[in-house]
Amino acid sequence: MKITAFTLCPTIPLHKTCRPSSSALNRYSRFDTVHLFAFSSRPNEFPESTNDGCSSSSLPRHSWLLYSSTTFKFRPRTSLPIILSSDSDTPRFELRATAVPESASDSNVSSSSLFKTLELGFLFGLWFLFNIYFNIYNKQVLKVYPYPITVTVAQFAVGTVLVLCMWGFNLYKKPKVSGSQLAAILPLAVVHTLGNLFTNVSLGKVAVSFTHTIKAMEPFFSVLLSAIFLGEMPTLWVVGSIVPVVGGVALASATEASFNWVGFWSAMASNLTNQSRNVLSKKIMVNKEQSMDNITLFSIITVMSFLLLAPFIAFTEGVKFTPEYLKSAGLNIRQVYTRSLLAALSYHAYQQVAYMILERVSPVSHSVGNCVKRVVVIVSSVIFFKTPVSPINSLGTAIALAGVFLYSRVKRIKPKQKTG
Repeated sequence: MKITAFTLCPTIPLHKTCRPSSSALNRYSRFDTVHLFAFSSRPNEFPESTNDGCSSSSLPRHSWLLYSSTTFKFRPRTSLPIILSSDSDTPRFELRATAVPESASDSNVSSSSLFKTLELGFLFGLWFLFNIYFNIYNKQVLKVYPYPITVTVAQFAVGTVLVLCMWGFNLYKKPKVSGSQLAAILPLAVVHTLGNLFTNVSLGKVAVSFTHTIKAMEPFFSVLLSAIFLGEMPTLWVVGSIVPVVGGVALASATEASFNWVGFWSAMASNLTNQSRNVLSKKIMVNKEQSMDNITLFSIITVMSFLLLAPFIAFTEGVKFTPEYLKSAGLNIRQVYTRSLLAALSYHAYQQVAYMILERVSPVSHSVGNCVKRVVVIVSSVIFFKTPVSPINSLGTAIALAGVFLYSRVKRIKPKQKTG
């Protein structure tokens, strides 16, 4: 809002100084069209006048802020007697307008924009950092404890405790979920459970860098499933961006030192189930009554995934997470438990941060960030685990990631509407 400052000063010599009566004050204290507030003052000396025996006086010059209103009060900052001239009972003032600079409001806007930029950069940093910690701790656990179902259940169990605490302590609003909503979310929970399980199977069999190279093929499955189930046909730009993704993954797989078919197909299955979850979200959660924010949906899916997968431990891997079993297997009990807990906390932390970022940026920007995140995870895991990587393998990984980045950019290009 532009503000105008006004300076009031007498236009004629002032002769007589007197204190007005209460009626005079009431008469002159209200105006019908302006509201004046004093914000600064500077003394201004006037010539002496001795025509009628009054002593000389000085009148401070005041500046006033002018606002539009219906009823206004004249409020100077300091008490000042009203000066009446000998000619008239009415005080005379000259109203001068000066512009007040808007630098203050501009400064507030720029500082707010800077704060939001720093906040977003901080969230992206947390997203990448929690991803690195999750993959490193998870790989360390699966390396010595080859039971991916138990590890996955433990991660869902920690997530369930976090969600219940979040709701119990009102850190996030507890949702009111109907039976129809739970029925709609159930398929999402099933594919979410399978996606995390297959990822852990792959991480237990092959290097972290190779698992994430294969998972770079997620755009391929996204395009395929969207075309089959949603009828969303890809543009030529999208198809063209998928080619380097597939070619890069094939080149990296052919030269991978830790290649394992179980690890390879588990990572592929993880791509399929994770992208199925996205497609199902679009196909099922279309009713406004069933829709909910991403964090609430992820929290409910986490609890349901724990309830779905926990019973399968007894029929598959058995109860092999007790201290007695770990001790008999020659494992460091404290180390396994600590790393499993840190992996689970990091997993849910990066998921929550990812949804917080998605609320602040567009899906395309989020996809670009996800691509950068995968590069960071691959590079950090290669350095930490000292994974042997050949030049051709590195080239294949780079080509695949470049294709993912290109896909995230061309996805925004809309096909031209046919007219006529």
